[in-house]
Amino acid sequence: MPRKNERNTRGRIISAAWKLFYEQGYEATTVEDIVAESETSKGSFYHYFDGKDALVGTLAYVFDEKYEALEAVMDPALGAMEQLIYLNHELFAMIDGGISLDLLARLLSTQLLARGEKHLLDRNRTYFRLLRRIITRGQEAGQLRADRTVNEIVKAYALWERALLYDWCLSGGEYSLVAYTDSVTPMFLESYRTVR
Repeated sequence: MPRKNERNTRGRIISAAWKLFYEQGYEATTVEDIVAESETSKGSFYHYFDGKDALVGTLAYVFDEKYEALEAVMDPALGAMEQLIYLNHELFAMIDGGISLDLLARLLSTQLLARGEKHLLDRNRTYFRLLRRIITRGQEAGQLRADRTVNEIVKAYALWERALLYDWCLSGGEYSLVAYTDSVTPMFLESYRTVR
């Protein structure tokens, strides 16, 4: 039971932090604000995080919460390609409308500089487990090419999404992330469709 309570406390801190980062901005949010919003203690906060900057890397956790919610409502009748397009659209819409460009850029830069754990590449994340399930089913149903392994397709798809996010950050968010992904991701995925 203590394991679940630890996860809940850590999760509450992360959720509260990102809610405040969105509402107040990263710079204006203090550790005290996060502790109050999460209804935890400073001791609990510092048990899990060295400081506010350590929370930037938890954006992958926020993304995974979104993927869990999307999986619960995703139409199981959709084909593998359509499911991947749906997930991509919904996550990028959340980023476009609710994650500041500055915070996303911070996450991506921390992942580039990280010597240890790289959250975005953690194969145990909900993101990667969900992609593997969708792609496996797509191959079994004959919708996706079988001359590439599931892991090769997952890696290419994840790399594609990261490339779009990096480009959006590099360009200063000068275009709509969701509109752009909606126009180019189906073309990218087409190369993995089974040729009939």
